[in-house]
Amino acid sequence: MMDVVREHIVVTGMVQGVGFRYFAVMQARKLGVQGWVRNRLDGSVEAEAEGSGDAVELFVSALRQGPKWADVRAVEVKDMAPRQDTVGDFRVRGL
Repeated sequence: MMDVVREHIVVTGMVQGVGFRYFAVMQARKLGVQGWVRNRLDGSVEAEAEGSGDAVELFVSALRQGPKWADVRAVEVKDMAPRQDTVGDFRVRGL
């Protein structure tokens, strides 16, 4: 049985207007991670990611780097209880 984890992630720095959300979507889909990403009013990017422990760890690692034009200053990760009812893939979500 796969070890499923869920993480709440907040990325700060220059992360809006640089393609960060779409970078996150591409990384998540490549890794088989489910969840969502969105911009926050404070200029940060927020995401929830669920999948195998290894896949989510790789996803968070990718967010720490970000796309070419981003300047990631900090990544806050909090464990959440897996829902295991997330259907579909990873998507951009509105506020």
